[in-house]
Amino acid sequence: MKATHRLALLSLVPVALAAQVTAPRQTDGDSYTRYELLAPGSGQFRITYEVTATAPRATHYFNAIRAGSIATDESVFDRRTGSPLQFEEVGGAVARAGGVRSADTAGRYIRVRLNRPVPVDGEARLLIIKTYEDRVSYFARGDTIIFTRPLGIKRNAVVLPGGYELVASNYPSQVLQEADGRIGVSFWNATPVEAPLTIRAVPHRRTAVAAAASAVANRLSERAHQDREIIYFLQQPETHAFDLYHDYTESRPGTSTYLNVVRAGSTVANPRARDLDTGEELRWETLKGDAITRAGLDVSGVTPATEVVVFRFAPVLGGGSTRLRMYETYTDSARYRLVGDELVWDRGFGRPLNIVVLPAGWILTNSSIPATVSLREDGRVQLDFINARPDEIQVLITARRR
Repeated sequence: MKATHRLALLSLVPVALAAQVTAPRQTDGDSYTRYELLAPGSGQFRITYEVTATAPRATHYFNAIRAGSIATDESVFDRRTGSPLQFEEVGGAVARAGGVRSADTAGRYIRVRLNRPVPVDGEARLLIIKTYEDRVSYFARGDTIIFTRPLGIKRNAVVLPGGYELVASNYPSQVLQEADGRIGVSFWNATPVEAPLTIRAVPHRRTAVAAAASAVANRLSERAHQDREIIYFLQQPETHAFDLYHDYTESRPGTSTYLNVVRAGSTVANPRARDLDTGEELRWETLKGDAITRAGLDVSGVTPATEVVVFRFAPVLGGGSTRLRMYETYTDSARYRLVGDELVWDRGFGRPLNIVVLPAGWILTNSSIPATVSLREDGRVQLDFINARPDEIQVLITARRR
């Protein structure tokens, strides 16, 4: 090899090393895992994993293969478009260089090549499908099948094989029948540690159970699979105002608008929105009363006082979805106010995840609903409410000045 060629190759080494060192630290969120238990005795279960990569400018995402499990039948898809993504299995050293700072160098990872770098003001949503064989987690004792596994992901579902009935679940869960008759359990883990889940099931006592739709199916939905979330940033209580943003995934093909009907007694200002999949700002307009009807919007019970903020985005692709983030400033003197020298927040929450950030300079004194409390980098107190129930919770918060 000529000296000039050797020098040229050597000059590329620092660049390659720099690329590894400067790979953004991997971060993610909005994770949901569905385990479908396969034939009893096989030790196998099909995993459907939804996750959102959030590290700005990241070009890859790494998904760990749990130690002790054998992974097969893997596939990865972009949830925005529904299109397949390129991936490969790599070692822990590659994952660590790629941004997984705590990667086990002896472990194995699925490295996914993203369609585009994660937008600075956005994210990349992935669907990872794989089959695990893990006879420690899934096994049979006589005619009873047992699935026992610590689950670190906060939102989970486990679906029994066809022909089996649930007889035990140690973690509080929804029980929901699938369209094909299989029984599933689903839950939010609201604790800061792994959920030590153990499920037991036995064959149906009857030879066959029809997969008939429930008479109350319209009242049943999987709470853990819902990914609507909202965060409130309270301004000083004398203003009765709070900034907020809420995230929502639209999956109906062809849909190109999101309607935010302003709650009665509230006023809204400073609306804006972003397509989180692309990072782009969205168009919006505020309509009131008859203007809502003239626009042909699907809003029921319109009165002269009804107000709606309309956000517009590119039509959702068939087989894909769009993740939206809407920002607004609300003023609501009935639900957010100062009583004497005490801040009072009294508002119903319908979403699974609801976050409230107190104004600067205020100390939390009461929260009627259990919440996780933390101190933000800016010194403000944050309360995280996980509502695993399908109904609304009424949250009463009080605070006093430092």
